[in-house]
Amino acid sequence: MKKIHFDIETAGFYGAYWKNPNPSDASIIAMIGDDPEDYLARKCAAWLQKKGLNVMTMSPAKKDYGHHNYPLERIETAANWLLANGNSKVGIIGASTTGMLALVAASYFPQITMTIALTPSDFVWQGFMRGKKDGCEEWPVPGESTISYQGEPLPYMPFVYQHPDYWHMIEEDTKGSGDMIRSRKLFDDSEAAHPLTEDEMIKVENIHGVLLLVGAEDDGLWNTCRYIRRMDERLKSRPHLCRYKVLTYKHGTHFVFPESLIRSLVPGSKFILGLCFRDAKRYPDACRRTRIDIDIKVSRLIQIWLREGK
Repeated sequence: MKKIHFDIETAGFYGAYWKNPNPSDASIIAMIGDDPEDYLARKCAAWLQKKGLNVMTMSPAKKDYGHHNYPLERIETAANWLLANGNSKVGIIGASTTGMLALVAASYFPQITMTIALTPSDFVWQGFMRGKKDGCEEWPVPGESTISYQGEPLPYMPFVYQHPDYWHMIEEDTKGSGDMIRSRKLFDDSEAAHPLTEDEMIKVENIHGVLLLVGAEDDGLWNTCRYIRRMDERLKSRPHLCRYKVLTYKHGTHFVFPESLIRSLVPGSKFILGLCFRDAKRYPDACRRTRIDIDIKVSRLIQIWLREGK
């Protein structure tokens, strides 16, 4: 696939644009993968192109796999570039940490009119870094949010465990679980120690266009279904600007990707996912049915959005 590469220094964001070989005037910002040109990002771009979209893949920075004070303006700049370069509409998709980031971006920028958030939270987290530090692979950054805007960190839920206890808690939660990683206790304990404030909550009622929230009850990283239910209640209780759909499943693990995308990403996905998450091994057919249903509904949402305004 041909691409245009963007650097922060020259373009104001770090990303890659994958123009659809078939003519399209609709685009999506995809924040899936640790780098906009890595294997996961390229496969996701190809999958989205098959849905009729031009794709802008984005990540925080080259070889920076954490999320700390990520400038929200980068997504705004990328969206505006897309609209100025042959696209009449812009959507966004994120998963895991970037599911939260996608919701925040869409709540700030009305030019984003389709938002797909897989395993999101409904609040902003403390910033974190990844790498190697004192035997830890991830650690929270004191005083930093995951996201900043106009030079200021957004209000965030602080993690109750700081370095190095943060990583040790993740290791303890993961030990013997059958999951490659678990951090659910980290998030539950943090919220218990620091009841969420309104400033820290994502203003999903400000999102325009169409919104899809997706999660599974057996997500071992955080209780995404609880967060999704809170967003549902928030939207029901306030005037809002979007048409939204909530998809929550009993089984699906943290990898609630559409089935056809998972198959393109991971040959032998049923076996590989079972190595990653206990419930994917215990309930492989239920997890697969979840991914098939997500595949159908994500694809349907994209097609509805593509037809709107035609």
